[in-house]
Amino acid sequence: MEIWINPQCSKCRAATKLLDEAGVEYTVRRYLEEPPTAEELAEVLDRLGLEPWDIARLKEPVAAELGLAGWPRDTAARERWIKTLTEHPILIQRPIITADDGRAVVGRSEESVRSVLPE
Repeated sequence: MEIWINPQCSKCRAATKLLDEAGVEYTVRRYLEEPPTAEELAEVLDRLGLEPWDIARLKEPVAAELGLAGWPRDTAARERWIKTLTEHPILIQRPIITADDGRAVVGRSEESVRSVLPE
């Protein structure tokens, strides 16, 4: 299991606390320091069943600078979104948890984190 976090984020700290309490082994990826590649992000999006605009943090200043809220949200624009998220990882919603069994979630709630715990 891997979790992409920003240590400054309260949702990330809550998610890692839940993982610790559950006793699961996981790897922490500080995605601002080690941004995902376009391929990694595309794979995680596929596992999440989401599109890049679904995990974009549109309230970040860089999102406003780029005019992200007005970008098209269609198949033709998908690569542009992915490229931008990898170039500006602060725009990626967090935490993202990928389980060894293929499941993945944006772990912003206790329920979503628990949904990927091993049974």
